[in-house]
Amino acid sequence: MANHKSAKKRIRTSESARIRNKAAISKIKTQMKKTFSASEPAQVEKLYKETISLLDRSSVKGIYKKNNVSHKKSRLTRHLNSVSALK
Repeated sequence: MANHKSAKKRIRTSESARIRNKAAISKIKTQMKKTFSASEPAQVEKLYKETISLLDRSSVKGIYKKNNVSHKKSRLTRHLNSVSALK
């Protein structure tokens, strides 16, 4: 257990950040699953834009690193292109 006042505060802030990050990651994963499960091009396009926005915000906030976000966006774009090619 921490002895210093600053260490105790760091434990509190780290826990609140962990909970906040966990919620954001869960939201992104759910959104990505929705996007990948959609098969209609218009619906995929709409979900794609929402998911990209969430990913960009998570990168700025430090939830995901830049290259990880880039990898996820690339997967989403490939899915969007494959669905659009079918129409």
